[in-house]
Amino acid sequence: MTSIVFAPDSFKGSISAADAATALADGWLSVRGDAAVLRPMADGGEGTLDAFATAVPGSARVPVEVTGPDGASVDASWLLLPPAPEAPHGTAVVELASTSGLELLGDRRIGLDAHTLGFGQAIVAALDRGVSRLVLGIGSSASTDGGTGLLTALGARFADAAGRPIALGARGLGSIDAADLSALRPLPPGGAVVLTDVTNALLGARGAAAVFGPQKGLDVDGVAAAEAGLARLARFVPADPSAAGAGAAGGTGLGLLAWGARLVPGSAAVAELIGLREAVAAASLVVTGEGSFDGQSAAGKAPAHVAAVGAEAGVAVALVAGRISPDADTSGFAASVSLTELAGSSSAALADPERWLRAAGERLARAL
Repeated sequence: MTSIVFAPDSFKGSISAADAATALADGWLSVRGDAAVLRPMADGGEGTLDAFATAVPGSARVPVEVTGPDGASVDASWLLLPPAPEAPHGTAVVELASTSGLELLGDRRIGLDAHTLGFGQAIVAALDRGVSRLVLGIGSSASTDGGTGLLTALGARFADAAGRPIALGARGLGSIDAADLSALRPLPPGGAVVLTDVTNALLGARGAAAVFGPQKGLDVDGVAAAEAGLARLARFVPADPSAAGAGAAGGTGLGLLAWGARLVPGSAAVAELIGLREAVAAASLVVTGEGSFDGQSAAGKAPAHVAAVGAEAGVAVALVAGRISPDADTSGFAASVSLTELAGSSSAALADPERWLRAAGERLARAL
């Protein structure tokens, strides 16, 4: 039986990667009786847990209650992947988006007061389970706290000149006068891999505060305060603020580097962990996609990585996107489908993404 791999990223603001893969497969299977292999992609942001849960047999969600970015209690979960030779006690996938993420705040933005404590609490829960390895997705952060919240949960202590704990969030960074990391929980035996598609350094015009602060509710003064606070924090932690990815997730990258974690490009690492290469090698076609495919999509985004894996294996790859911009190069794909064109408008496509993804799957099945 012919095998078709469905490996889309999420259609951000519309549908998760896992649900998009299912809808595409449903559309295809309504026309042809092939074997559908679901390998939804992610880059470390929202939907990373769902992607792993769909792609890795035997994975299990472990519920955990954490403190959200605004201090409210959040019912979240982390994902336990089954044992493997390199991780005999399993791998924990922990997602910042569902523990300290922007979407937890709805339409609210709390700027300097948002923090990553809950993300750290979920990591601690996974460590308490005795896992061999951590995979940490750090996209969709609500805060610009330099990872001080998560490090606090892991046992660090940040104090002001009077020896008092600093306030959580970016607001407390400017008063740091001492950092004690001696009680930090050790990394698990297999270490911690951090998934991110952001390579920004911590400080400067391309840094965490300047680039990402405004979308988290920081005004001009807030950006300046966060920048100064992050610069102060960098003096107290053993990590290079100019390192690629140190500015990811409001400086969470810096905090994780200080812990000893390793930052890697999200899409490539996810592909390896979910066995994308092996699935593609056994397939006759791969279908990938994302919400908006444009001129920047070739730079490390999931569809570009999936296309490269397909090319390496000599397997054709088709593209489905919410919209395909005029500057996008789709020459490397066997076929491409725009949901906006299928639905007649972007608003119609966004209103019912499952319907139009199924329609896209049907179109590809008939065309290919």
